[in-house]
This record gives sequence, C-alpha cells and structure tokens, in this order.
Amino acid sequence: MASVAEHAVIDSRAEIDVDVEIGPFCVIGPHARIGRGCRLENNVTIMGHVTLGEHNHLFPGVVIGGEPQDLSYRGSETRVVIGDHNTFRECVTVNRATEKEDGVTTVGDRNYFMACSHIAHDCRIGSHIIIANGGLLGGHVHVQDHASLSGGVAVHHYTTVGSYSFVSGLSRVLHDVPPFMLVEGHPTKPRCINVVALKRNNFSPEAIRCLAEAHRLLYRARVGLDHAREILRSNGHLLPQVIELLSFVQAQHEGQPGRGRERRRAA
Repeated sequence: MASVAEHAVIDSRAEIDVDVEIGPFCVIGPHARIGRGCRLENNVTIMGHVTLGEHNHLFPGVVIGGEPQDLSYRGSETRVVIGDHNTFRECVTVNRATEKEDGVTTVGDRNYFMACSHIAHDCRIGSHIIIANGGLLGGHVHVQDHASLSGGVAVHHYTTVGSYSFVSGLSRVLHDVPPFMLVEGHPTKPRCINVVALKRNNFSPEAIRCLAEAHRLLYRARVGLDHAREILRSNGHLLPQVIELLSFVQAQHEGQPGRGRERRRAA
C-alpha cells in the first residue's frame, strides 16, 4: 500500500502504485499515475495528465504537469511522461505539452534535476542527464543522454543539446550544442571536447583523440564541414562517434541559425 501523510490531498481517481510515499500537503490530481517506490516529500503538486514511473524522488515544492506557459494553449489534454529513478530537487517545475508537436513532455530515466530548474512544454529529456540549480529549458528543447548543464544555464526553444556534452554555468544557449563538446559563453561556443565525461563513460583513447581532432578542424581551423570530413576520413578518424558529431553538425547547418530542428522555418 501507499503511505500517505496527513493533510495530503489526493483525488480518488488518481492511480497510486504500491510502496509510494506521499508527504504532507501534497496535491495529486485525478489524472496522475504514480509508479511503485516513488517518494514525494511535502508540498509536491501533480496536476494534469502525468505518468510518473518507478522510484522517482520529488523534493518539496516540485510541480509536475502545470499548464504550458504558451499563449496558444487552450486547455487541451496534453501530457507529461516521466521514466524511472529520477530526482527532482526543491521547486523543480515540469510543464505539460502544447499541441504543436505530439502533445507530450517526456523525461527519461536516472536524471538529476537540481533546485529551481525548469523543463518547459514539449521538451524531450533523455536519460542520465544533470541540470544544475536554476537551469531553464525553453519549449521544445531536446536534451540527449548523458548531457550536463551547469548552474543558471538558459536554453533557447527548439535547441538540441547533444549527448555527453557539458554546458558551463550561466551560459546562454541559442544554438544546438554538439555531442561530446564542452560549450560556454554568451552565446555558447564549443571550446573543447568534454574529455571528463568521455573518460568517465569509458570512451576509448582512440575515440577521444579522433573527437579532439574533429573539434580542432571544425572549431579552431574552421576548414568547413565537408573538408573536415575528408581530412578525417583520409586519416582514419571517422569512428562512429565522429560520424555522429558530423551528422549533428550537418543537421545544425541545415536549420534556422544554429538550430537544426527549426529546419522547417529556414528560408
């Protein structure tokens, strides 16, 4: 059975699995589904159509499923779907989607969202991601697996943050963040490869060397994407990780300035 503290308000239509702990002054709406082993501290609010997977930990003041902060929204039954083993620290907010894409804001597994971070409508958040205190994601942002955003980072809507990337604190992210890169600035620019994350995740020394060479050609020598690809091919550096990076950059170039997913708006 679920453990429910005094003064929690839970709609009778909500679906609460076994071994769920719900603290005092939590408010759970009628369309919530909360998986086994979840722990909701005090003053957590779940509203709208929200599916919360298993073993998630929500700290005080978290709000999941609030209406999208989008003036076009007219009250449709859009959703939030969250996976397993995520941590939402104090006052994190996750908004449900609009109808501009598929009507769902998604969060994967084993993510850590620090205090006062915000995930806006229609975002797609992968797994093993860290967003530090005060990180702000605009609408329709995609964050790929194993990315890390440091404190106070603000991400422009429709931006994609690539896998194994790192965004330095207080950065302004207007453009897509390429995978495997460390970026910082106002706006951000790739400064080097995210070697710490690559080593921690057991990337081979050869893959790290090849990615470093790809970064040098693209962002220091600035030889251009096609020329960089030919140089990397001729030197035997086109490993799968490098191909992934080049494909990401190609899509980025095809989109609205710096954002590959805004391709439909490009001239």
